[in-house]
Amino acid sequence: MSVIALLETNAILLVALFLLLWLICLETRDVTPIDSMWAFGMVFLAAASFAQTGGEPGRKALLLGLCTLWGVRLGLYLLWRWRSHGADLRYKRMFAKAKESKGWGFATASLLLVFATQAPLLFVVCLPVQLGQIDAAPPVGILGVAGAAVALVGIAFESIGDWQLVRFRRNPANAGKVLMTGLWRYTRHPNYFGDACTWWGLYLIAAESGTGLWALPGPALLTWTLMKWSGAPTIEGRLRRKKPGYADYVRRTSGFLPWWPKP
Repeated sequence: MSVIALLETNAILLVALFLLLWLICLETRDVTPIDSMWAFGMVFLAAASFAQTGGEPGRKALLLGLCTLWGVRLGLYLLWRWRSHGADLRYKRMFAKAKESKGWGFATASLLLVFATQAPLLFVVCLPVQLGQIDAAPPVGILGVAGAAVALVGIAFESIGDWQLVRFRRNPANAGKVLMTGLWRYTRHPNYFGDACTWWGLYLIAAESGTGLWALPGPALLTWTLMKWSGAPTIEGRLRRKKPGYADYVRRTSGFLPWWPKP
């Protein structure tokens, strides 16, 4: 299957999936499930690519398996967080601002500001699990094994970071405090680092094939998004306002790559 044919088909499938979710969200008046669809959607495209391509079986299985492990874990966690904590206030503020400045209702604002934005980002980020399944050769080698190891480290890092944060927040004694132990002692965003690590690992697996080498924009875009756009900057701005000790935590702790804290 050609690259263009695969990407065209996957783009159509993704648009259909997002439109269906948008229609559901119109009924619930809550777009928070889009967060979990970020993870499930990538698994969906990885599975769709697996079904359409005739690439090297070992690489296909490795890419689909690791993407599924990452996506199902993250997707279920985000669904649980939504059901436990309710609608994300970020979206409510976004829609209120859109209504005030542009006069947009919920349907228009959710479609243009959330679904039409997330779909292309998702499509680009998961290029490794799409392009990496096309070529019939070579078999998985040293680079692919290294990529699988990096991806597994990323999945473990993200999972442990999320678990530590949930446990910390469940303790009433920690109200208003900043999590500075566990993985959070070495990086302010272990979940984001694990996320990026996973997709750089998947890229290494894909890059062992000629076509997969062109998937570089995927992990590069994800890393930039987490570090400079909708990830760390959004969260840190809110925490600086709400938690007095967060500024000191920022001064002492690495922003992304794990490292020993400053004294």
